[in-house]
Amino acid sequence: MKMVNRLLLGSAASLIALGGAQAADLPVKAKAVEYVKICSLYGAGFYYIPGTDTCIKLGGYIRAEVGLGTNSLYDVPNTGVGGAHNRLSNYYTAKSREYLNIDTRTATEYGVVRTFFDGAFTWTSGGYSGAGTSAVNGATAYSTSTTNAISGGGLSVWNAFIQFAGFTFGKAASQFSTPWTNYPGNNIDGLPGGGGYEPVNQFTYTADLGQGITASFAAQDQVANYTSNIWNVSGATTAGLATGAYGLNDIGGTRSPDLVAMLRVEQAWGLFQASFAAHDNHASYYGADETTGHPDDKWGWAGQLGLSIKNIPTGAGDTINMTGVYTNGASRYNFNSYMTTTFGMYGGTGLAGAYQSVGLAGYSDSVFVTGSSQQLTTTYGIQGAYTHNWNPYWNTALYGGWAAVRYSTTAKGYICGAIVPTLALSTGLAGCNPDFNYGVVGVITRWTPVKNLTFSADFAYAMLDQKYAGGSTVTLPLQSSLAKPAAAYELKDQSALTLLFRAQRNW
Repeated sequence: MKMVNRLLLGSAASLIALGGAQAADLPVKAKAVEYVKICSLYGAGFYYIPGTDTCIKLGGYIRAEVGLGTNSLYDVPNTGVGGAHNRLSNYYTAKSREYLNIDTRTATEYGVVRTFFDGAFTWTSGGYSGAGTSAVNGATAYSTSTTNAISGGGLSVWNAFIQFAGFTFGKAASQFSTPWTNYPGNNIDGLPGGGGYEPVNQFTYTADLGQGITASFAAQDQVANYTSNIWNVSGATTAGLATGAYGLNDIGGTRSPDLVAMLRVEQAWGLFQASFAAHDNHASYYGADETTGHPDDKWGWAGQLGLSIKNIPTGAGDTINMTGVYTNGASRYNFNSYMTTTFGMYGGTGLAGAYQSVGLAGYSDSVFVTGSSQQLTTTYGIQGAYTHNWNPYWNTALYGGWAAVRYSTTAKGYICGAIVPTLALSTGLAGCNPDFNYGVVGVITRWTPVKNLTFSADFAYAMLDQKYAGGSTVTLPLQSSLAKPAAAYELKDQSALTLLFRAQRNW
């Protein structure tokens, strides 16, 4: 009996030990899966990042488009081979783009912390530059294909910023610009008359004053987007003057960011905005090295008023957007950074002895000659659009922009002192006036057959109104890149047309 009891107890102990070992080997029960949850705090499209209190929204679009009669897809042909209006000029230019944005927001005791990034992958068909670098037996080969950098494609970073407690750090839209920037109703980029779209590195504080009133104060990067030209006219060349460049660009290193202040009232009826920018013009040296001296810095400025009126009586959702701007030594606040700074547009002529006609013009922030101070360039302009919704699927916008460039008497003396002898201006100093006006008008119609899918056609007409005396001619050198011969050309107003077709699917 004792033997039986010992066997039973031993067996039980063995079973308990074995069971314990097996239980230890079993996997621990998995935690419940954290499914993605909708975040309703910041509007449609936001979701909580699993395991965090941060909300994220992803968005973007795919775009396909073609521009007719232009080498610069979003602008009229007003410079380079596009402005040449000959066999080197494109009849069409095509582009495809994928745009992406990432928006994150987190509620904190200091308010919402926001980060935002957007960028685009773009492929442009390009064209042929007409570089004319290979001449054999008197023939020139035009075979250099121009594309957007990386194997015909390009990567663009537009916005990349952090917002916290009223501050904005990083690359964002300039506080000077209105919310519609240089697109009051249009698709093309080349509309003068106000601050442009291209985001800029900045440090900004925005105060919310209540009732839809905000005030912003910013220090923003002036490089690339907000400096046009600082021309040393003493270095002007025949080749440069023939394209509207009135000197060598003599920009020094950065010294001060642009200082921007903005006041905005945004309510149900629309929006009113007043903007001001101060811009430091910092030139390099008069000559090839630092012993040649330099002009002192000179501050320029720009002021802008913007007005948007919503839901006007002509129809639900109809809108009028408009801006007016004045600059002195800060021309990029009138001619946005997507626009050319020099104009060279060719056309026909009825003037005896002239091969063709040409419109030459250029703008700057300032000009100077060796030993002199900077002369600031003045510009002013307006732009606007009226958008009418025919029904939920169709709308049309009429738009336009106009800008004037005016040089001081001293600056004109510098520029004409280079143009008259170098290009043999036929009317001499009396007929020399580098001032000009430039305007663009257009109409765009959009069709949205289903939500977030839009087809549009944007037709634009541009006019360059130059101020050289009537009947003036200049003698231009051979411009192999444009296939323009050395000859006498009549200085004359010029115009150009372009038509942009676009298909875009937002998501």
